Amino acid sequence: MPDLNARRTKIVATLGPATDDKESIAALIAAGVNVVRLNFSHGNADDHRQRCHLVRECAKEAGRQVGVLADLQGPKIRIDRFSEGKITLEEGGTFILDAECDPDLGDNTRVGIAYKKLPGDVSDGDTLLLDDGRIVLKVKEVKGAQIHCVVEVGGALSNNKGINRQGGGLSADALTEKDKADIKVAAEIEADYIAVSFPRCAADITYARELLEAAGGHGGIVAKIERTEALDNIEEIIIASDVIMIARGDLGVEIGDAELPAVQKHLIKLARAMNRLAITATQMMESMIENPIPTRAEVFDVANAVLDGTDAVMLSAETAAGKYPAKSVAAMGRICVEAEKQKIARVSGHRLNTRFSRTDEAIAMATMYTANHFGVKAIVALTESGATPLWMSRISSEVPVFALSPHVKTSRKMTLYRGVKPILFSTDTNDHALVNRQVIAELQKRNVIKNGDLVIITKGDLMGVVAGTNAMKIVCVGDMAEPQLT
Repeated sequence: MPDLNARRTKIVATLGPATDDKESIAALIAAGVNVVRLNFSHGNADDHRQRCHLVRECAKEAGRQVGVLADLQGPKIRIDRFSEGKITLEEGGTFILDAECDPDLGDNTRVGIAYKKLPGDVSDGDTLLLDDGRIVLKVKEVKGAQIHCVVEVGGALSNNKGINRQGGGLSADALTEKDKADIKVAAEIEADYIAVSFPRCAADITYARELLEAAGGHGGIVAKIERTEALDNIEEIIIASDVIMIARGDLGVEIGDAELPAVQKHLIKLARAMNRLAITATQMMESMIENPIPTRAEVFDVANAVLDGTDAVMLSAETAAGKYPAKSVAAMGRICVEAEKQKIARVSGHRLNTRFSRTDEAIAMATMYTANHFGVKAIVALTESGATPLWMSRISSEVPVFALSPHVKTSRKMTLYRGVKPILFSTDTNDHALVNRQVIAELQKRNVIKNGDLVIITKGDLMGVVAGTNAMKIVCVGDMAEPQLT
């Protein structure tokens, strides 16, 4: 059983055919998963309802908080299907993407396209990349609904593969009618996060948030950075969202794989500086779809994302359809723990020269500075909304933050915060000395502190008030008479 208190970076795991039953989901949670991803590109509403129910049930039985991320499909910019299921394209040959072709009757000369506006989005000389860039087509001519291409890089091409235009520029709306219906399902199952696929600007994120709130949902919004246009508008997108996901598959195809490492580092740094979360995703442990251990390159990839400061690393097909879902989570967890031992992952100068605008923000920053310089064993943040632990999570530290909240929704949302361990906790007293003793007892029960340890507690004068954190107290376990610092 992994020591879940030892790891600060969070793990997101996608559910699918390999993890559809209660036993498999329980194994993922036991292996250390923090957030599960429901991929709305596959399955129907009832599938997602059932998976979410099983996650909630298994998490409760395990005594853990596990978040749920509903990932919207977004526009289907992909080819249709071949009558034989697969063809082979030869380099130098010709091939037609035909918006009027029967969706099931593609052959070695042409195939239909799900995105019917594609002929209007491309021009002669454009480069189209299919199947994550494995097939490269050069646009020779656009004739009405047909895009006539020359094959620059050939190979096997099968049904429903994605299409990207090198350099971006496709005009498809981020939210389709299917996405709008799926947002209602996400609100119904109380998803903790909603991921918007292929956003181009902040307006796409704002629109998704408006639809979610209108449906009665309260989850955070994740902006999946997949388009070149998103990079052009990245700061406004980050501000409008709660989380960004660096979706390296489509993004890498559009900007070129060689640019990805620098872009990943920049996006993570920017998100942290703007007090937002970052998820690093796509092909992180892909070899574990078939193999019980990762490649050395995958180990380095996960570790580098941790050292970059990502809040979470994500598994896709590894846990949705792979042979070793729980082992993939466990292996990723071990890599994260080892990477976090490096000084670059433990020490931060974040915002040392920045003015704070709120009292709870100032308390959070003071707490992290003190914890990193005073031999503190743990931080306890009593929180209503999760704002104080979020600010704390922006500071790199080896000191764990235990976020105690009486609200289930707040606790589940904090499952994505790096270094934050959410715990459901409620008290019926405003006696600060008694609350402190209750908090220490809670941590002692979980075997994370012992007599003589220093613990920082943050809370507000009035319990139950949002944005009310205005005090921090340093206590020595076994001696609750230390002075309060405000």
